[in-house]
Amino acid sequence: MSGLSGLDLQDRLNAMEHRIPIIFITATADTNTRTQALTAGAFGYLIKPFDEDELLTCIKHALQHQVKRPDNQPP
Repeated sequence: MSGLSGLDLQDRLNAMEHRIPIIFITATADTNTRTQALTAGAFGYLIKPFDEDELLTCIKHALQHQVKRPDNQPP
């Protein structure tokens, strides 16, 4: 994404109170970035190559969280 990192996008969405599930998929194994993404609410931080079961687990967790949360409540 030109000019905007995934973390930047996540920060903007959080600031606007858009509560869409975010799962990071990256080729960079950076512990600080992973920690920042997960602390800010990401449902996963997958490093390529990753097992498809890891992605499915993240998606299921995100969907379960969305179902349990009332529409007007932040995660």
